[in-house]
Amino acid sequence: MTDSQHLDRVFSALAHPVRRQLLARLAEADATVNELAEPFEMSLPAISKHLRVLEAAGIISRGRRAQFRPCHLNTEPLEAVARWSDQYRHIWEARFDAMDNIMNTIKSKEERND
Repeated sequence: MTDSQHLDRVFSALAHPVRRQLLARLAEADATVNELAEPFEMSLPAISKHLRVLEAAGIISRGRRAQFRPCHLNTEPLEAVARWSDQYRHIWEARFDAMDNIMNTIKSKEERND
């Protein structure tokens, strides 16, 4: 799988709010499917479907602990997303700086008119 295909898969997995909430929970600690499903009003099969998408993207893995299969957050795919988006940081910073300059100009004009 190419880097581009992997990023596509990660972005697709992150596109759903339930999956982002599952990741937020896993950022705290590993958890079983039942533990992850607890705050949601959806079936275990529906939660498992979301987890399979996250697992296919490499964002989570499932281990073995006795009869449980706790889910674990893998940060590497998220780091790849951060690296990808970081290449555009200079554009956003320049735009925010320009907007800050405009706001300061407006504020200065308003202060002079008072």
